[in-house]
Amino acid sequence: MGGLLKLSSAIDWVNEKFGVVANWLVLLACVISAGNAASRYLFSESSNGWLEVQWYMFAGMVLLGGPYTLKMNEHVRVDLVYGMVSERTRIWIDIVCGVLFLLPICLILIYFTWPWFVESWRLGEESPNAGGLIRWPVKLVLPVGFALMVLQGISELIKRVAALEHVIEADFKYEKPLQ
Repeated sequence: MGGLLKLSSAIDWVNEKFGVVANWLVLLACVISAGNAASRYLFSESSNGWLEVQWYMFAGMVLLGGPYTLKMNEHVRVDLVYGMVSERTRIWIDIVCGVLFLLPICLILIYFTWPWFVESWRLGEESPNAGGLIRWPVKLVLPVGFALMVLQGISELIKRVAALEHVIEADFKYEKPLQ
């Protein structure tokens, strides 16, 4: 189990770094949005490229920040059930849902988005909008984001199993909604 926990730590470290990237993308997107709006209203100048880069950054925020959100146990779940059960039952819910739902859907999405990216890259696909951007970078974010989610899902499964076996203390912070 020690080797698996080291792997889990490495995955957590990688996704923490991508979480920092996602946070910076939020700031950059806000700055670009404000700059583009100011340019449009003050100078009557704008570019589709500036609009598209904001969309690309939003994709990065969601797909690169999602695995970090899973690591921090801040993702959306059915709180009605999750909040009323014991810590051990929550761990089992996380394991079962990770194996049955999270990992399979992410693997399916990698399977379908990778060829989409490859085709875009091979063709040098560009936006049909005047002044638009090349498309393959944002299409690459899709399989990369889902691959990072698979890795984080594996990391979370390792930690949950280790907690069940009392190898580590169950410290999966969960903030119950204020309802």
